[in-house]
Amino acid sequence: MADAFADQDVIRRLLNESETWAFVGLGDNPDREVYSQARLLQERGKRIIPVHPSGAEVLGEKGYGSLADLPDGSAVDVVGVYRRAEYAGAAVDEAIAAGAKAVWLPLDVIDEAAARRARDAGLDVVMNRCPAVEWALRRHRP
Repeated sequence: MADAFADQDVIRRLLNESETWAFVGLGDNPDREVYSQARLLQERGKRIIPVHPSGAEVLGEKGYGSLADLPDGSAVDVVGVYRRAEYAGAAVDEAIAAGAKAVWLPLDVIDEAAARRARDAGLDVVMNRCPAVEWALRRHRP
């Protein structure tokens, strides 16, 4: 069922047209996968917003303790949920409440119920896919 949340048109649109990605789980540890993914998208012109309980600045961007802490009017195109699967649902619910346009759950972060809630709320959903891999593949697809 996770493949139901891997529509190539949605993936392509999110990678091509989104401007702002909030990364839930992005702290200042460069050894974490979320750090690498955020840096990659930042290098490709995306604005990133670190969301981590520490609220630390990461990759030169102000951090926030939660999506609810983002300033009013913050437009978030995509929320990347870099938490273990058992915590993903709460982050997806925060993304819905924050008015995000999409959620992206990376490899092995699978929560079908949360993905359906997001889709039912009108968000685009990508699950069990890696932005870096999809970015590389996208270069070779029409």
